[in-house]
Amino acid sequence: MQEGQNRITQLFNIQYPIIQAGMIWHSGWRLASAVSNCGGLGIIGAGSMYPDIFRENIRKCKQATNQPFGVNVPMLYPNLDEVIQIILEEGVKIVFTSAGNPKTYTETLQKEGLKVAHVVSSTKFAIKCEDAGVDAVVAEGFEAGGHNGRDETTTFCLIPNVKKHISKPLIAAGGIALGSQMKAAMILGADGVQIGSRFAATTEASAHDNWKKKITELQEGDTHLTLKELAPVRMVKNKFFNELEEIYNMGRNKDSLIASLGRARAKKGMFEGDMEEGELEIGQVSALIDEVLPVEKVFSNLLEEFRNTVNPVL
Repeated sequence: MQEGQNRITQLFNIQYPIIQAGMIWHSGWRLASAVSNCGGLGIIGAGSMYPDIFRENIRKCKQATNQPFGVNVPMLYPNLDEVIQIILEEGVKIVFTSAGNPKTYTETLQKEGLKVAHVVSSTKFAIKCEDAGVDAVVAEGFEAGGHNGRDETTTFCLIPNVKKHISKPLIAAGGIALGSQMKAAMILGADGVQIGSRFAATTEASAHDNWKKKITELQEGDTHLTLKELAPVRMVKNKFFNELEEIYNMGRNKDSLIASLGRARAKKGMFEGDMEEGELEIGQVSALIDEVLPVEKVFSNLLEEFRNTVNPVL
């Protein structure tokens, strides 16, 4: 892509407006530091880390890069106050919040000099983010992997509508793994992109190799958005997914769904490598990912594709 500053690169003091999503069981210090060293913004995902492990990852990331990096904190995190305290104690400068009210900690963090972005899946909540005073908004279409919005609004529809209603810097997420998709998102009004699935299938991601290989084998239709009664999540159709479907067929028993999920299924699948009994979260764009690559190669591909994508002339 063309060199030069835009609102996202200026906000986070990075070279390229490419943010790596803070994915549970994937986004440790190795992935975050590698992305930051390539000129993007690496993000440590707190959602799957105990507080002491989270602190350790921050410290190791600071040793591995002298470039800006951030952390992602789900507002539903059980040790939320402790995690926020660790962020402040360790001198983290950028926080992406998700899965909750953006007002909860935005002002507290900003008073300490931190930049705060919040992830949303609708224009309504993007407006609430702006009212809460966040520094940037991540608008994520339902193509995305992991926890998702109930409205099933696609990125192509979401980004221009959010752009029409807010003035804050806008980051597009969901269904972005190629430089051409990055350019499309920015033409629609985004100032930058957040990429998850493509960075999940990298050598530096902390997920299990079985899972990374599985990502490269997925085809269109192999993922599905489910669990709307609890917290919508896009996952791969496997034995565990079929168990959930059976619970649905028996009458959508919420307690049964909770019991099935309460067996550390996400860790079993993505971190421990059980491709049948584990919960496997990934986006629809996985159908475009056919090999596990180092972060540096992912970056060079993204930039080359972005530069070589020609805007058609009518």
